[in-house]
Parts: sequence; C-alpha cells; structure tokens
Amino acid sequence: MEVLAGDIGGTKTLLLLARVERDCLVPVARQRFDSAAYGDLAPMVREFLAAHQAEGIRIAAAGFALAGPVERDDGREHARLTNLPWQLDSEGLKRSLGIPRVGLLNDFEGIAHSLDDLAPEHLHPLQSAPPQLQGPRLVVGAGTGLGVCIVAPGRPTRILPSEGGHAGLAPADARQSRLWEYITRSEGRCTREHLLSGRGLGRIARFLVEMEGARPGDDLAAALVAEDPAAEITRLGLEGKDPVAQETLDLFAAIYGGQTGDLALTCLPFGGVYIAGGIAPRLLPVLRSGTFMRAFADKPPMSRLLERMPVQVIGDTDAGLLGAARLAAELAGGY
Repeated sequence: MEVLAGDIGGTKTLLLLARVERDCLVPVARQRFDSAAYGDLAPMVREFLAAHQAEGIRIAAAGFALAGPVERDDGREHARLTNLPWQLDSEGLKRSLGIPRVGLLNDFEGIAHSLDDLAPEHLHPLQSAPPQLQGPRLVVGAGTGLGVCIVAPGRPTRILPSEGGHAGLAPADARQSRLWEYITRSEGRCTREHLLSGRGLGRIARFLVEMEGARPGDDLAAALVAEDPAAEITRLGLEGKDPVAQETLDLFAAIYGGQTGDLALTCLPFGGVYIAGGIAPRLLPVLRSGTFMRAFADKPPMSRLLERMPVQVIGDTDAGLLGAARLAAELAGGY
C-alpha cells in the first residue's frame, strides 16, 4: 500500500511517496519544491506523482502537514497557510488528485504523529528513563512560537492539541519575576511564547542589558538593534564569544525546562516528553548542560515524578513529513 505525504511551508514544500510494510513506512521517493513557484498544492503534487508514481500504483491516502491553523467541520478540513496564498480543502484535494482519503494537519500535529517513526539517532536524551508504553506523551516545541500537544495512547494516534504556549508564564525565581514584569510592561502580559521562541531570545537578551546591567560585546550590541537577533545570540553564545549571549541561552534553557516541567505535571507523560521545534536541536549543548533538566524537575513535592519521565530532543528536520505520512497510513487503515 502506498501513501503520499507533504510538509508545506511558505518557502519550501517536501513531498514523500512511501510504502507501508508491516507497520513501517518505507520511502519510495522524496522531493523538495519551491512553494512560491506554484499557485496551489494540487499542481505540485501532480508533477511529483508523474515523475515518481509507478505504473498501476494507486495511492490509498494522503496527509499534508502545513504551517497554519486547520479547521475541522463534519469530517472536512480547511486550512489557510500563514505565509502562502493557498487555501486547502481536504474534499477538494480528494477530487483534484483522485486520492480517496486526504487529511490536513498543523505542522506541530505532524511532529506529534511522527514519534513512532523517528530513528533512534534522531532522538537525543536529556533524561533517560524507561517509558510506559501505554502512557501519555507530551510534545513541546519552541520555534517561531511555542507548540504544545499531548499524544494519547492507543491506535489510531490521538493528538490533543492545545494553545498552552499562550498561557501565562509563571516565574520560577526573583530574576524571572523581573523578566516577567519587563515583558508585561511592553506586551501587556507575559506568556510562555513571549520568551520560548526565536523572538524570546532577543527579549531575554535585551532584558539582561536594559534591566540587569549586563554589558554586551560589540557584535551582540549590534545584533540587539535588529528586529530578530536570535541567530546571532545563538552563535555568540554557543561559540563562547559573548558572556551576555551565554547568559541569555542559559536563562532561556532554565525557563524552557521549568515551563516544560509545569506542562508535564498537567498530563503526567510517562510515555515520554519530546522537545521539538527548530531551536532545541541548535541549542542541544546548552540543553544538555543540566540547566534544562534541573528546572524541569525542580517542582517539590512532585520532583520524583518528573525524574521518572524520559525526556528527549527531536533532531529530525523531517519529523513533520514523517508525521503526515503516518496520518496517511492511519487514514488508509495501514496501522
């Protein structure tokens, strides 16, 4: 049985043709496309299939993960992409592509669907513990924003999406309280996403300079004038070239770990905690330094519960694509 999957972004789209064999996905063909070169998804998919679909093979189902909200109504799914002028509709794609089952899902839901298909080398443990096979799993991911969802045990995979990234941030100590006040004055409130995101790195660095008296080097000072200094903060901090950048990354890791621990207390994910998103793989040395996990488990009297949860960073940049393929296989009855 063959399935089709796509990971659709404003800049690039990845398409995957895969075969389902014994509950495993076996890639047949994969191709990257320039999203802006196409007026819609269907022409891109038809071009891909014309090049890679073998004679007589019929695709049983398709799943498309996309950067934008997905609305579900009576079994029909609609999506408007955040950075692309496409409006997708599952029923319309079925008719246009001649595929009997089509599912749309948010890109973060795609990552959640991928957990059982990730290769061991793409999972980087921060805390090793035996997972409970029937336990819930928690996926948290800082990137452009902060994604949060719960994966409930059972087949088919049940994803419980949330907007936990927009919940108010609870400071863990006096310095985080001062940071909370700093963000609240400028933004009206301080959510988790205000700090646990690419823009959050810049906000933390500016707080340290403007409110805590930190003295940045010339490169960091120049970066902080820019709208999004996250990449330069990360580079300077990881290379040890600026103490303020290093302090920014350490404080980011402490907040990230603490907030992830708070989220874990709400659902007790003994099946595993997965740190996703674009920031975590780049900051893996910082997350492995111990700051993240100390903050994660510093929740007396519940620290011992948190110390029993496996915690891993997802390093696979194709996780969303794998999750879309997993969804397609489930729609086709292949799992």
